[in-house]
Amino acid sequence: MSFESGTLWQSIRERSEHAVRSGALVNIATRIELVEQAGVRFLVRILESIDRKLVAGLMQEQTGVNPFLPYDDDVFVAEISDSHVCLLNKFNVVEHHVLLVTRVFEDQDTLLTQRDFAAMWLCLKEFDGLAFYNAGTVAGASQPHKHLQQVPVPFGPGPERVPIEPFIARAQFVGRWGTVPEFPFVHVLTQVSELASMNALDAGRATQRVYTEMLDAAGVSGPYNLLVTKDWMLLAPRSKEACDHISVNALGFAGSLLVHNEDELQRVRREGPLAILEHVGVSRPGPQG
Repeated sequence: MSFESGTLWQSIRERSEHAVRSGALVNIATRIELVEQAGVRFLVRILESIDRKLVAGLMQEQTGVNPFLPYDDDVFVAEISDSHVCLLNKFNVVEHHVLLVTRVFEDQDTLLTQRDFAAMWLCLKEFDGLAFYNAGTVAGASQPHKHLQQVPVPFGPGPERVPIEPFIARAQFVGRWGTVPEFPFVHVLTQVSELASMNALDAGRATQRVYTEMLDAAGVSGPYNLLVTKDWMLLAPRSKEACDHISVNALGFAGSLLVHNEDELQRVRREGPLAILEHVGVSRPGPQG
């Protein structure tokens, strides 16, 4: 049993208001600075309060508690399918950030399945968003229980739905696989707009096939980040969780970085966001730019 079509976005808004009132949802205060590189404006969010997500993560490591089994009823949004539920991200930087969590424990390091992608498409069809997956702790995952994530777009002050979309528009394709000339890290890009018109089950099945081929095309044998919109899908293998103290998850590859203080902001400005992403990704051989 799943939610009624056309109701998910309103449910997310209503549950968010309820969860803030109950204290179950913590909106992490940040300010946004724009750092331009190669004609693209990256969002850099600077924390303006104590990083309670970090504190909560440390507490969980000490107690071994899985926050998804059982989940907090105050952050429950909807039954997505017989395999997934939709929960609010309890510590969010982007408003209306949701998690698509497996009902039974599956490891975040395991491959995504047809059912994972079907749940993703059910949500993408409800509201325009960026879905993403952090495959393991090195890729930025903070929980070992498998979950995809989705944020509504646009999630920054610019006109782009996703900050990196000007790069996506300049991608060069050989067959179905594309690469962005300016990206100094290994990645593979493909168009998925034809999948968005399918029903969620068929789209999930087709996306799982494409995803498996993307893993091979990118030479992935370990952690990676996956980003999906209604138009495109991007996969980037990972080598490190952080560049010094600047942690990066899939949103970093979407063009949105999170830093703790002014010193880290200045490092992003000095080195450039693409260098930060190359440091945590896998360097591409040969010149880019």
